Amino acid sequence: MNLPYPLYFLHVGLADVADVLLVTGLLYQLYKLLRGSVALNVALGLLSLYLVYILVNALGLGLLSSILGEFASVGVLASIILFQQEIRRFLLNVGKVALEGGSGVGGWWRRPSRQPNALDVAPYLEAAKSLAAKETGALICFTLASDLSSYAESGDHLDAAASKRLLLAIFNKTSPLHDGAVIVAQGRLRAARCILPVSQNPEVPAALGLRHRAALGLSEATDAVVLVVSEETGQISLVHHGEIYRGLAPAELKSRLQAWLLAGPQLPS
Repeated sequence: MNLPYPLYFLHVGLADVADVLLVTGLLYQLYKLLRGSVALNVALGLLSLYLVYILVNALGLGLLSSILGEFASVGVLASIILFQQEIRRFLLNVGKVALEGGSGVGGWWRRPSRQPNALDVAPYLEAAKSLAAKETGALICFTLASDLSSYAESGDHLDAAASKRLLLAIFNKTSPLHDGAVIVAQGRLRAARCILPVSQNPEVPAALGLRHRAALGLSEATDAVVLVVSEETGQISLVHHGEIYRGLAPAELKSRLQAWLLAGPQLPS
């Protein structure tokens, strides 16, 4: 068979095939690690910039090539700074596998699974309604694709089954756990009194307090769904992908929460 362009200069061996497969697997696992977070968009931006640098360098555009080359020269350091949380999570998983054993290399990349399809949102909604009636603030974060373990580590470990009474006890104003967020993963309360990043978006209305800004900050950095009860007004809100939904009727509140949790991981548009 005569090809339009001779490929006799290519010498592909088993080592080359293994190399390509390993790199493909590495990129896929990297995608799974970053999926559902803003870090994925940053990684794609860096990759696009590097591809442009290769193209410009091949075309012999000296000035532009030198400018992009300066960015490429500090790419490793910039990646460490930008992805410090993801790198830290990866190293923690590697150390856990080394100490406790695990399912081989695959254990290094294991991510928390999605919320179960049978997740019951009733305890959270009932607790939110009771807290809203007493004008008691609350912040409940539901894990989807993004790993919230780094935020959970900032609080107190629980790993308890969700119930209305437990949530009311946590967010009671006299409770030492009430000041902060509760993180939910796989249908269980993983941690309480967790510290969340505060949104720096200048367009956030001044009327929103620190609790709402923290919910927005987490939703901007991850794909988590956050339920917020305002301490000032008793209003219940949902926050997802940097958008806040306030003044929802009970039926709409339940339908939105169920839809987002059951839809699984989605990238922000």
